[in-house]
Amino acid sequence: MARLDRYILAQLLWVFGFFSLVLVSVYWVNRAVRLFDQLISNGQPMSVFLEFTALSLPMLIRTVLPISAFVAATYVTLSLLRSSEITVLQAAGISPFRLARPVVAFGLIVTAFLIVLMHFLIPEARAELSRRQMEVAQNLTASLLQDGVFQHPANGVTFFITEITAEGTMRGIYLSDARSQLQRIDYTARTALIVPEATGPKLVMIDGQAQIFDRTTGRLSVTGFGDFTYDLSTMTGPAGRGRSVQELGSSELLAATPALLEETRASVAQFRFELVSRFVDGFAAVAAALIGFSSLIAGGFSRLGFWREVVVAVVLMALVQTLTNALAGPAMRSTALAWLGIVPLGLAVAVSLGLIAWATRKRRVRT
Repeated sequence: MARLDRYILAQLLWVFGFFSLVLVSVYWVNRAVRLFDQLISNGQPMSVFLEFTALSLPMLIRTVLPISAFVAATYVTLSLLRSSEITVLQAAGISPFRLARPVVAFGLIVTAFLIVLMHFLIPEARAELSRRQMEVAQNLTASLLQDGVFQHPANGVTFFITEITAEGTMRGIYLSDARSQLQRIDYTARTALIVPEATGPKLVMIDGQAQIFDRTTGRLSVTGFGDFTYDLSTMTGPAGRGRSVQELGSSELLAATPALLEETRASVAQFRFELVSRFVDGFAAVAAALIGFSSLIAGGFSRLGFWREVVVAVVLMALVQTLTNALAGPAMRSTALAWLGIVPLGLAVAVSLGLIAWATRKRRVRT
């Protein structure tokens, strides 16, 4: 690698590392605060909280790396323009396409990290996180089986059992749900059972009544029932489900067997889109770095500043993300349209090359 390439690449990697650390820390703190409130309030130990935050890190890093690549390419290019280094290099006969070479090399290095994350670390982390969430949900459901104690499994929810028989039947049930700002519902039942289902545990109450208090009107209505099912998954989380598409390895996505389709309850189109997305998201770092570099290099040197070029770069990134979100729906509904996930990446690279070509043409006209 030429000395010029090493010089620019070193700056890109240094800035990339700094912004990645900052952004991952910000995302991690936001995620950790939500997890802390959710887990600690349910009586889980600190070790579970640390385990869950660690398992969520690969997903956070995957979100941050393309953004950091874009910020690093924009920042370094802006710095080189302000110090007139790019102007000197172009005056020496080095074209913008030649200057883009270390930017592409930098994007490919980040892409290598993303490919490892997308194809190996993230599926494993998602699968392990889902498994641990189900275990926590089962533990929380088991903790509800205490008689003679008023329990608060969630904010605004009060649960009481008078007696639990040797067969596991609960007698004398009282459940108060005051989470809604519009109404409060108090359930009482003679007997009840907790039934595990694919979508989460259910509390089946038999021979009881529901007292509904409307907070807006102040009216109280009472409804009797022979049996009533209350969804506990809103407090404990889902349990007993199969793996999702995001938890499968890339080799399993490639061979969408009927057993996998039944387990994930997904279509072949969703399998294909997820597989394509893992490659597209990996190479998104190259596109992001090229957008940041090309938007600034196309403007050339200016004594009035480079805020217009920075705005153009940000707008282009926003448009690429908007297009990605818009095409995700059709791509997941049809197997023949799974390739639509490549379109935003291809357009981003094409626009970047067009801007670099414009910078080359512009420089030649001036000379």
